[in-house]
Amino acid sequence: MQTQDYPLIFVVEDNSSYNRLVVSHLRLNKFQRIECFLSGEECLKNLYKRPDIVIQDYHMNGINGIEVLKASKKSNPEAEFIFLSGDDSYEIAANTIKYGAYDYLIKDRFALKKLIVAINKISKIHQIGPPKKHFKIGIPFFLITFALVIVTLASLPIIFPKIFTF
Repeated sequence: MQTQDYPLIFVVEDNSSYNRLVVSHLRLNKFQRIECFLSGEECLKNLYKRPDIVIQDYHMNGINGIEVLKASKKSNPEAEFIFLSGDDSYEIAANTIKYGAYDYLIKDRFALKKLIVAINKISKIHQIGPPKKHFKIGIPFFLITFALVIVTLASLPIIFPKIFTF
């Protein structure tokens, strides 16, 4: 995920009304960096922007969602995909997950609520991800300090033999 406060989210939905609904819902939930596309081809042309999350329909005019997913993962493997589809086929859902989608949501009355939950989970996962820079510096510093304390304590009986008689 990008280092900015908000992930870059692509919404790929060929139904313009539903596309606007999803974008509006995301903005109501404080997501600010959103770009919407009405086709998979438009999305692919904009992959150079390196989206963090792609929300897309499975069945679209032109190329389908799996084709967009496969092409996107080649150039941006870190991008997470959430399919938002009216197709409730388990086979299609399993295929999307097999090719690397994070989730497959069915367009129902709870879909937008589930979408926000999925995005928040993705955000948490990526924040936990790679170690932070200060941890990389802190661990060696701690080990060196610990080693110096041990060496100092071990050398005290040699330096002050009268104090440390056994």
